[in-house]
Amino acid sequence: MSASLQPALHTAGAWPVMLTPFDAQKRIDWPAFDRLVDWYLAAEVEGLFAVCLSSDIFQLDADERLELARRTVRRTAGRARVIASGAFGDTPAQTAEAVNRLADTGVDAVILLTNQFARQDALPEAWQAAAETALLRIRPEVALGLYECPLPYKRLLTPALTRWAAQTGRFHFLKDTCCDMTQIEAKLAVLSGTPLRFYNAHTATLLPSMLAGGHGFSGCGANAIPHLYSWLCKHFAAQPERAGALQAFLNQSSPAVDNKYPASVKTYLRLHGLPMTTSSRLPDIPIDSADIDALRAFHAAVRQWEEILNIPSPFASM
Repeated sequence: MSASLQPALHTAGAWPVMLTPFDAQKRIDWPAFDRLVDWYLAAEVEGLFAVCLSSDIFQLDADERLELARRTVRRTAGRARVIASGAFGDTPAQTAEAVNRLADTGVDAVILLTNQFARQDALPEAWQAAAETALLRIRPEVALGLYECPLPYKRLLTPALTRWAAQTGRFHFLKDTCCDMTQIEAKLAVLSGTPLRFYNAHTATLLPSMLAGGHGFSGCGANAIPHLYSWLCKHFAAQPERAGALQAFLNQSSPAVDNKYPASVKTYLRLHGLPMTTSSRLPDIPIDSADIDALRAFHAAVRQWEEILNIPSPFASM
């Protein structure tokens, strides 16, 4: 089955950037991965972004990237949409071939990294030309997205490139990492009447971006508290005062998640019932007692917000 656009891809909500659990030998821990997918789904997320930077994408081989996407699709079983990146190639033709293979895993969209079409010093025109060449070789029914991935270098889309991508009709998901409302507003202004939807990766600008016309969140914070991000994305307009207070909490508490990420979040999940190690294929980051105390305090505050919003904890499903 090939990736093709589904209407639910366009609904507002949270799209966690999925972690990859590893065992002590740093092999993918597939039973833990299945439990992690179930935990995300219990948070009623809108979709899952598999095979991304939080997944250790550059430390996975091609077969592992494909299997992560395939297994996510199989485990979700239609309960949430699935998108995935990891379609790499040294030329536009090789990239297109990799996109088509990834699409065959059944994901709803294949996400292209904005830094994979041209070198860091290349002009926007050269980037667009390479992307256009790849599009000619990607099967037309394959839905695509773009991710301003910070590694190996960050290429932010200009408003002009965002307009080009939107007007091709091929792109449906933009994970934005500019962290700047002026740029965000400029990008949102060129999306009207196109299928491209805007998902912010930056907690501090999330609510302002939603008020400006954004469509949701796809960032690290949703790996720890996906249900709170999901609530904000879905209810910000109907409950503005509560949404503003929740945004303030997310801003204030984000260091507990961001500090020593992803080990911090893997530790948090492990503390509350997910059977996973804190390892990744990057150099291990030691978690000390002060980090544990911060995560426990964070969890106590999260429990209070669950009561305020009257929503269950995804840990209740464990």
